[in-house]
Amino acid sequence: MSQPHLSLLAGLLLAGLALTATAQDKKAVTPAEMNYQAGGSPLGNEAMYQSTNPKAPPMTQAEFDLARKTYFERCAGCHGVLRKGATGKPLTPDITLGKGTDYLKVFIAYGSPAGMPNWLTSGEMDEKTVDVMARYIQHDAPVPPEFGMAQIKQTWKVIVPPAQRPTKKMNNYNIENIFSTTLRDTGEVALIDGDTKKIINIVKTGYAVHISRTSASGRYLFVIGRDAKINMIDLWMPTPDNVAEVRIGLEARSVDTSKYKGKEGDFTDKLAIAGAYWPPQYVIMDGDTLEPKKIVSTRGMVVGTQEYHPEPRVASIVASHFKPEFVVNVKETGKTLMVDYSNLDALKVTEIGSAPFLHDGGWDSTKRYFMVAANNSNKISVIDAKEGKLAALVDVGKIPHPGRGANFIHPTFGPVWATGHLGDETISLIGTDPKGHKAQAFKQVAVLKGPGGGALFIKSHPKSTHLYSDSPLNPDPKVSQSVVVFDIKNLDKGYVTLPIAEWADLKDDGAKRVVQPEYNKAGDEVWFSVWSAKNKQSALVVVDDKTLKLKAVIKDPKLITPTGHFNVYNTQHDVY
Repeated sequence: MSQPHLSLLAGLLLAGLALTATAQDKKAVTPAEMNYQAGGSPLGNEAMYQSTNPKAPPMTQAEFDLARKTYFERCAGCHGVLRKGATGKPLTPDITLGKGTDYLKVFIAYGSPAGMPNWLTSGEMDEKTVDVMARYIQHDAPVPPEFGMAQIKQTWKVIVPPAQRPTKKMNNYNIENIFSTTLRDTGEVALIDGDTKKIINIVKTGYAVHISRTSASGRYLFVIGRDAKINMIDLWMPTPDNVAEVRIGLEARSVDTSKYKGKEGDFTDKLAIAGAYWPPQYVIMDGDTLEPKKIVSTRGMVVGTQEYHPEPRVASIVASHFKPEFVVNVKETGKTLMVDYSNLDALKVTEIGSAPFLHDGGWDSTKRYFMVAANNSNKISVIDAKEGKLAALVDVGKIPHPGRGANFIHPTFGPVWATGHLGDETISLIGTDPKGHKAQAFKQVAVLKGPGGGALFIKSHPKSTHLYSDSPLNPDPKVSQSVVVFDIKNLDKGYVTLPIAEWADLKDDGAKRVVQPEYNKAGDEVWFSVWSAKNKQSALVVVDDKTLKLKAVIKDPKLITPTGHFNVYNTQHDVY
């Protein structure tokens, strides 16, 4: 179908859509949302079973390969690996065949009021790709392989056995002030000395490390790539490096270690846990070696509708400070699982339902309440880790994305936890003090206005009077290349803008997106990644928190696509 005919049909279809769109439908997909949802999946490179549907329009092998690659780069995050629906609607042949190729091309090209991006008119796809995708989604979805204990153990490697590791710290680094910085596109993390601002080591890891987590003791650093590879780094070694690795699936996001020490026993550093996007499962491992011990599937029923979901992805995981439990958040089913790890042979799991699409989050200042974003439900779920129950479900802005969030003392409302949003310019403040400020507890008590949508991370520190927010996915370079800072003691005066990318003084035309504020241990510096493409120069920028002035710029040819970074001490103690 030519562009003019496609445009005419689009007008007719979208006019009908405008009449039938419900109040719950999103009015538009912002560029920030599109950039976020279109994150690539490593599953596009996996061999998959593919059946040919005789009713579907024909495709050549080359077209199928292009479509599968495009789907996992652009569509799987919303519609799911099996195309059975996630944050987006199902795209299975029983639905798509009845629509037909021309109809599907219009939706792919122009989007819809219900949230479908306009892939053609945004410039993200050309007409050929739109046509190929319209035919592809009428075929049966290719099925990735499962990844069970046999497959996991084949990937498990102990590089330095525990008996051969140092018995004491063998370097002069201030380990508590080391930063672990993700080098997204090279499959590495950079370990950087926070005192000297020098790179200690570039460590080989999985692809696009999503998070770094410090063990309860502070000795080990655990990182997990989007390809589900976990690396365990010993910070006591003369040069900190890998001592064990394992792959717990084909795509993943989360890892943590046991922290509890109490009447049930001392579980410090005893266990590690990781959650997978595919297969939908979490894996509990030995904390010294990463040897896999237990695999638990998360397939099951969705909160509310009680409909079966075949691929509920494991999002954030944290370790409880009150019980020997891991707090496992499952995206599509909207469930938080309190996994009692005190006896793996008789595993006990408490299931807490809240709202679908649970994603990331962090503890309140007391570390009792876990505040987790149900992003496409536009809510924050408050999990009481002490009582093992849902404390509240708080309505916030469009697509909350807090990272770990930010805790601080509000001049009026007392202790609050804050989140920014991908889909709008707001920052929501939620009261977290049910004893001292009962009337405000677990309610949205205030809304700040930021520079625009596309925010990923927000951060403060107990020793700071500032609140920082980034917006790296905002389409305006002036916004994405800077951060905003609020004065906690005078929030009503609005924010000041720090031109972080300009301060980096990079000499090429890279994207220079500024991402993830992270404090040093002392709480007097804030570090930012200035993230450009793999073939462009990137940097880290360090800001003096007291003066909001530039303190240092870290440049090195080895700092390729830096994104998230994590201070060892703050990560170990959940300081944010």
